Amino acid sequence: MLSEDKVSHLSHVILTAVKQHAGARIKSDDARLLKEIKRVLADELVKEQEIDRKVKAKLASYSRGIVEGSNEWDVLYRKTFEEETRKQTKM
Repeated sequence: MLSEDKVSHLSHVILTAVKQHAGARIKSDDARLLKEIKRVLADELVKEQEIDRKVKAKLASYSRGIVEGSNEWDVLYRKTFEEETRKQTKM
């Protein structure tokens, strides 16, 4: 999980990037935009944590007992995480 300081920093970076984009038209004040960016970031982090929990539970259920942190576990984790992420975006 990201700290509040990191989320705040990222939201400012995102807002700055949006403002610098030639095609962007901003119709709201910075405070409102920063609040919305922080909300979206928080929602995405929660989704990512849920996917992480599901993936780890799935890998732990394998009968051959893959050791967390091993190369095999890392490869399976990434693959399974990507699959779960795709499932979530289709919903």
